[in-house]
Amino acid sequence: MRSTGRTGWTRRTGLSVTAVVGTALLLGGVPTPAASTPAPRHADRVLVFSKTAAFRHDSIPDGVTALKELGASAGFRVDATEDATAFTPKNLRRYAAVVFLSTTGDVLTDRQQASFESYIHHGGGYVGIHAAADTEYDWAFYGGLVGAYFQGHPAIQPARMKVEDRAHPATSTLNADWNRTDEWYNYRSNPRSSVHVLASLDESSYTGGTMNGDHPIAWCHNYAGGRSFYTGVGHLSSAYTEPALRQHLLGGLRWATGKAQADCRPENGYQPLFDSTSREGWKQAGPGTFTVSDDGTLTSSGGMGLLWYAERSFRAYSLKLDWKARGDDNSGVFVGFPPSDDPWSAVDKGYEIQIDATDTADRTTGAVYGFRSADLRKRDRALNPPGEWNTYEIRVEGERLRVWLNGVRINDFTNTDPARSLRDGHIGIQNHGADDQVSFRDIRIKELPVNVPVSPATTGD
Repeated sequence: MRSTGRTGWTRRTGLSVTAVVGTALLLGGVPTPAASTPAPRHADRVLVFSKTAAFRHDSIPDGVTALKELGASAGFRVDATEDATAFTPKNLRRYAAVVFLSTTGDVLTDRQQASFESYIHHGGGYVGIHAAADTEYDWAFYGGLVGAYFQGHPAIQPARMKVEDRAHPATSTLNADWNRTDEWYNYRSNPRSSVHVLASLDESSYTGGTMNGDHPIAWCHNYAGGRSFYTGVGHLSSAYTEPALRQHLLGGLRWATGKAQADCRPENGYQPLFDSTSREGWKQAGPGTFTVSDDGTLTSSGGMGLLWYAERSFRAYSLKLDWKARGDDNSGVFVGFPPSDDPWSAVDKGYEIQIDATDTADRTTGAVYGFRSADLRKRDRALNPPGEWNTYEIRVEGERLRVWLNGVRINDFTNTDPARSLRDGHIGIQNHGADDQVSFRDIRIKELPVNVPVSPATTGD
């Protein structure tokens, strides 16, 4: 909320003016390796590696062409090679990310593997496409990086992909269901416990799935100092002309290179509070409203009011939600307030985690409004620009409240006000006013054990 003379309703939705803008900014600059000393990587350059030592996909040239076209339209250079001697410390640090495009078999020597490991340790990006999971079975580091190894596949056929994360740039433009034809890989293990699943296969929509109904097919994770994105799609040459698949690859590249931010920590055990179709269980307090669009997005209009979850209160929990603002809009997420039809009750008795681009430090994005600023340096680095999705995690344990933005912890606040308490309360999202339009998706919660002492000194991220 933006201050209006009363202690609480802020204004704006916090996107940082320092964040990069739009899809034209594609590749990022996280430090990458020199031999043992990090060195800056070229933000405008990606290496595509497609060497094969086993099965060779006919679609590799089409994949290279697609990636070069994506680069040309988005302002970065793509170098393509099948020469493994490119894997030296000096050469790798020229690149923001390395794409393994349907590689197969043992494609790197021990020395080349060591160079690539150093590259990842110093912040390098990895993108694996399709048969990248059918590569380097005896290299444990690579197995952890890609996330899971290929086991086999049924015949090429249509299937339904369930998009689990619609905030990540690789999946943010997709609908909840993505129906397409491909060669659908089964994997030797389920990576869900160690990666962040972006999309999974509905095994009832095709024949030949062997992963017992939990079948991740695209994922991301932070690994050994670097970033890793993998997608199992891309067997057919025709795939690389599909607009949705090209956007999928572009989004994965933008995240792997650091030009877009997302929460890629493993996520398990969350239950939806908003199911993307209706506001059942939620109540509007005060003026204004939230509308539900066909793509499952809640968007604020009018104000100043609060849409709050009235079915029950919560004690200890991790609340996650995705949000997007058009520009300098205002909204916020309220926690720890008693049930009330008066939205000001949440202001006076709860806490707001602010969304606002340009207010004062204690009243802008990531702040506990009016009480504690976010770590602005971390916040600005983690924040996506207006028009792109961001993810909050708000974790409440006892009187301690912590905030993660796109997987980065940016705030740690402990309530000491005897008139307020975080130990039992409701959850709500703010519609601030007619000029403020903020959208929310995928509001979910995981309850945590209660009555467990939590202190900054003993609890990590």
